[in-house]
Order: sequence, then C-alpha cells, then structure tokens
Amino acid sequence: MPSDSWIEQVRFGADGLVPVVAQDHRNGNVLMLAWATREALEKTAATGQAHYWSRSRRQLWRKGEESGHTQTVAEIRLDCDGDTVLYRAHQQGPACHTGQPTCFSTVITKDGAVATETEPGAHLLTRLAATIARRALERPAGSYTVKLLDRGVPKVSQKVGEEAIEVVVAANAEDGSRLVSESADLLYHLLVLLEARGVSLDDVLRVLEEREK
Repeated sequence: MPSDSWIEQVRFGADGLVPVVAQDHRNGNVLMLAWATREALEKTAATGQAHYWSRSRRQLWRKGEESGHTQTVAEIRLDCDGDTVLYRAHQQGPACHTGQPTCFSTVITKDGAVATETEPGAHLLTRLAATIARRALERPAGSYTVKLLDRGVPKVSQKVGEEAIEVVVAANAEDGSRLVSESADLLYHLLVLLEARGVSLDDVLRVLEEREK
C-alpha cells in the first residue's frame, strides 16, 4: 500500500474537505471538480480509483460506482499551497452526469453568449483532431480538409510523405522558423490521414503514453 504521508501536506478546510480537480491524463482535458475528505484521498491512493465526498449525500463515493464511468488515477498532485488536489486520471466514458465528456463543456464566448462544446480538449492536437472530424461530418463548402478527405487515403498518405520530406529538408538546410512551419503542416496532414483511416488520435496518444513509462 502506498504511503499516505503526503496527505499531511494537504490543507483541508474547516469542514474537513479539499477541492479536487480531475484532469484527463492523456489529453489534459479538465474533467470535473469535486470534494474529498482525508478518507477519500486515502482510498484513491490505495485503490487507484478516484474517490470523493458527496456534500449533498454526506458520504464517500467512488467515481463510476453507479454509472460505470470510472476514473483510474495515474497521478495525484498538490498545488503550491496544498489546498487543492489534482487527480490525473484515465476516464472511462463521459465524466459528466449530463453525458458530456467533461463538466466544463459550457463555453462563454467573447460576446458573452453561452455555447456548448461537445468535444472539448485542452490539448491543441486534440482540439484540431475534433475540428477535422467536424469538417468530415459537416463538409462545409471550400474546406481544404474536406478536399483532402475526398481525395482518399492514398492521396492523403502521399501528402503526408511530401510534408515529411519538407520537414527533413527544413531541419537540415533551412532556419528554425521554416522547420516550425513545416512541422505544423506535417502534424495537420497526419491528423487528416488518421481521420481518413478512421483512427483516433487518442489511440496514438495511448501508445505514446505506454512508451513513456
């Protein structure tokens, strides 16, 4: 069983609770905010499953115990003051009781309007992949992404190869700004290829995560 000495650094409120932010360990998406007692933190550390304290029901609860939408915690972090806890977790299914992937799906636009983002992602590549998927579904006129997808996997693959060569050339014979630009082109076209093949970016990130260990 892991040591719980770190819990001594947690600054619980007068009610014995500390706020816990849950974040997707793979894509960085902020999933939810809840509260925890010392026992909830101990249970999380001991089992690897996210535990919280329900202020309305006045009881300990494990995320997903009824819905099946569990959170397997890969890492626990404390903020600099010790008064907020971060669970970096693998979310099974949607995190929100509304069925949204995150409880933070309501977006306040620049003009003050309220909108709902169905596939929010903190990581830029995750957001870009979601945008490409929407282009494939909605097929707006004049979209370069749609034109690429309409050409099929062989042509998109060829484009990825061309962009890869340009990255190599930039790395060996051009300045850093050119390498940055060509690398951006390569990443974009690779995401389009994944969409064309029906492969999820999350699957790629999962492999990279396994290699990180």
